[in-house]
Amino acid sequence: MTSLMIGLVLGGTYALAALGLTMQYGVARIMNLAYGEFVISAAFATFVLFSSINLNPLLAMFIVAPAAFSISYFVYAILMAPLVKRSKKKGNLENDSILITFGLLFLVQGILLVLFGADFASYNYLNIPVNVFGITIAANRLIAFGLAMILGLSLYCLVAYSQWGITLRAVATKPENARLVGINVDRVAQIAFAIGGMLAALAGVVISMFQTFTATSGVVFTMKALIVVIMGGVGNFMGALISGLILGLAEATVSTYVDPGLTLASTYLIFLVLLLWRPQGLFGKGVVK
Repeated sequence: MTSLMIGLVLGGTYALAALGLTMQYGVARIMNLAYGEFVISAAFATFVLFSSINLNPLLAMFIVAPAAFSISYFVYAILMAPLVKRSKKKGNLENDSILITFGLLFLVQGILLVLFGADFASYNYLNIPVNVFGITIAANRLIAFGLAMILGLSLYCLVAYSQWGITLRAVATKPENARLVGINVDRVAQIAFAIGGMLAALAGVVISMFQTFTATSGVVFTMKALIVVIMGGVGNFMGALISGLILGLAEATVSTYVDPGLTLASTYLIFLVLLLWRPQGLFGKGVVK
């Protein structure tokens, strides 16, 4: 049961992180290899706010998330929009986005190393034991899991049942047809990319509550988010939520019953097996199933 609870906490944070990449790749068609760096940047921003002015991480979300949205919005306008414009003629947006975000990864990582060094960072927030169904778990982990599930399910409901969600799904599935009914595809893609950056920041805030992190940890979160996106089916939000929980449970099980050093290896093994067995993902492809 302890392993189950830890797995759910990990899975919830992975699911939240993957939702942002699902938005950026599934809707805006930008494969953002610097995604994990945005997660870690938000974690460091929360760390600074907590350490310097003792700001509660739950309140820090209201500063970090809008800032991440604005930064991602301008990143798209400056770096991605020219690629989108060029891809309309050549059709190689994904390849170009991989190259440019690969460079962005090292830029953000370098800035973080200069500002914070290569040491591990963490802060003590509600690291107190709580008894849940006879199992003792830290309060900060429970809050992290609750936040991840609330934010993830709220986003799913917004995409599934709102007018804006219908527009988003139209751009994700058939962008050429969306233009025929008056949808500004480029504008929707830019907003989707910015929301993806905001979700990455929210995941960073949640992760900072109970994990240690470094300036070079972003690559791991990028890979795990990518694995969850592929597991759930590119663009499938509910698939990302369920796949994130599956991955967290798998890591917790391996860590408890096999070897903690093999958790990352188990993640990549799941990824390789899935690519060979079901490359379209467990839940197929689509924004909402």
